[in-house]
Amino acid sequence: MQLIIGNKNYSSWSLRPWLLMQYFSVEFSEQQIWLFSDEMAAQMQQHAPNLKVPVLQDNDLTIWDSLAICEYINEQYLAGNAWPKDTAQRAMARSICAEMHAGFFEIRAQMPMNCRRAPSEIEISQQAQHEVQRVIEIFEQCLATHTEPDSFLFGEFSIADAFYMPIVCRFSSYQIAITPRVKQYFSKMLALEAYQTWLKQATAETAVISAAEV
Repeated sequence: MQLIIGNKNYSSWSLRPWLLMQYFSVEFSEQQIWLFSDEMAAQMQQHAPNLKVPVLQDNDLTIWDSLAICEYINEQYLAGNAWPKDTAQRAMARSICAEMHAGFFEIRAQMPMNCRRAPSEIEISQQAQHEVQRVIEIFEQCLATHTEPDSFLFGEFSIADAFYMPIVCRFSSYQIAITPRVKQYFSKMLALEAYQTWLKQATAETAVISAAEV
């Protein structure tokens, strides 16, 4: 399999399936296409009709969009183990992934993912603050269902954790105030071997997207 991704420093959507596949040791190669470069559209025409990363190519099959890729990997290579086994928790996990996939536009706009950014606070709008509080509510609600102090969102690592990893990066970069339980979760996620690999490669990149340098 080949996963086509954007810049590791900036591409939150690319991080999601990449992290899932790395965490579960699914073998794949990767190809990077620089975001917003003059060549991007022409290069993407070879891979996906929407001209966006990420894209997964598995033999003759092409899957685009990060959530679709994660679902495909879960079905074909992980025997369904990337979603919680409990029906209610699985429904919750899918719901929060859909909410992330379709929303939080102010967080995206005002706090772009930038892995190599020196952590510091910024002023954000009231709408962005509302979105931040909603995300913290999601983390608290999920983590509260587990008695273990050192837990992923649904106990075991899932697509939900992969989907919220860019938020963990953003909140850390922009020094967003979080609760103690969420802080413990952040520490666990940021220490993941797979994420540390991504981070090392992201910080080594030299390409700069000015709009993401907040």
